[in-house]
Amino acid sequence: MNQRRWGASLSYVNIIATIVVGLVYTPIMLRLLGQSEYGLYSLMGSLVGYLSVLDMGLGNTIVRYTAKNRADGTAEIEGKLNGLFLFIYSIIGIVALGVGLVLYANIENLFGATLSMGEMHRARIMMLLLIFNVAISFPLSIFSSIMQAYERFIFLRVTNILRVLLNPLLVLPFLYWGYGSVMMVVISTILNLACLLANCFYCFRYLDVRFCRGNFEKSFLYEVAGYSFFIFLNAIMDKVYWGTGQFVLGIVSGTIQVAIYAIAMQFMMMYMNFSTAISAVILPKVTMMVAKHVEVSELTELMIRIGRLQYLLVGYIFVMFILVGSEFIQLWAGPAYLTAYPIVILLMAALLIPLVQNVGISILQAMNLNRYRMTTYTICAGVALMISFPLAYQFGGIGCAIATAGSLFISTGIIMNRYYANVIHLGVREFWKNIFSMSKGMAVLLILGFSLKYTMNLSLSWKNFIFYTGISTVFYAGIMYFWCMNESEKALCQQVIRKIRR
Repeated sequence: MNQRRWGASLSYVNIIATIVVGLVYTPIMLRLLGQSEYGLYSLMGSLVGYLSVLDMGLGNTIVRYTAKNRADGTAEIEGKLNGLFLFIYSIIGIVALGVGLVLYANIENLFGATLSMGEMHRARIMMLLLIFNVAISFPLSIFSSIMQAYERFIFLRVTNILRVLLNPLLVLPFLYWGYGSVMMVVISTILNLACLLANCFYCFRYLDVRFCRGNFEKSFLYEVAGYSFFIFLNAIMDKVYWGTGQFVLGIVSGTIQVAIYAIAMQFMMMYMNFSTAISAVILPKVTMMVAKHVEVSELTELMIRIGRLQYLLVGYIFVMFILVGSEFIQLWAGPAYLTAYPIVILLMAALLIPLVQNVGISILQAMNLNRYRMTTYTICAGVALMISFPLAYQFGGIGCAIATAGSLFISTGIIMNRYYANVIHLGVREFWKNIFSMSKGMAVLLILGFSLKYTMNLSLSWKNFIFYTGISTVFYAGIMYFWCMNESEKALCQQVIRKIRR
């Protein structure tokens, strides 16, 4: 319990550190690199990022089966599981290296029409570095999954926080000295390798992790393969939704549109991280609850309790971005990136549903019932990919956002809620009744916020932005606390305030 609480708390520290670093570091980096060079950097990261889908869902599979073994297994079985997953991950690393080299050989066929000679040269260097980064990450990433299964969230979160803080501290001096995007990739690769090795040391030193060769029955291997396959589809879906836009724009529009869409994706990653900080530490607990055959009503109660807390956070971010997002983008990134504002609004609105329901995803994974969800998501993501090309050609980044938002709303909003209610028998109506009861406070904030905005008619400056954001935040806190929170949520707020005072 202590690890889960600290893990969730440190997740938010990590998110806050990421935001603070982004507020200070990103605008400086954008101005030192230039819009075109940043677009090139984002394009290569997005392209090589597709290799991460070769994970095949094993990271999540390790968490599930190791946590399940902790509830009803032995140390000997766990050692055999670790040996099996390490062998598979090593093979995947070799495959990733091969696929990456094939992509490297065809980079000119993909982007030769939109990249200059100099950009193509830098792209090749970055691509080789990123391919190495991904290939070496696969066998070493098993240790972070084992730590999650053991609920050792504190060490994981602290290393992530250190990586977030160290990256700009190391990158900025090189940017001032005239180095560009290639040096940024070099530093990211070194930091990633350091974190992976730190997790490896922790597992051997404190968890006494063992790797054994074992023979498993075919039925178990089929079960693991089936579970991993649909997590793998989830990874493909995520790449289609959050990586394909930059890839598509790189083919049809060039690096400028890629840079604008990449800025929008930065906001989306922060938005998603705020919600998943809690649910990321829930999967081991849910797995053990399912292994003990708890009542569905208990799972519904957990989903509602976590969903309400997540909605308090992501709802605030969504409303505040509607109110001040355009001003923030102009001040932070510059007027050249203002077209990222409608992209972010569209995607935030579509993501509200899955973000407040992501405990339901953990429940499906714990029950090994992920097949229907991932089949649905994959079909919808495939349709989104197909229609994103003509929409991107016609409307640029906003066209990609329309395709993604529509697919998310249909798959997560309509189809999956029917599945939760009719197959899992979760209390979906009760869940959304709770969520909608909190939405009235956010609607009031929007009305008050826009009224205040047009009444004050403030000029564009950081001083006025902070002033207006502060007033809106105070309104939000007051409205939600006195009108929308239940007693347990109020008690949680009071507990946090008491700890801060101490």
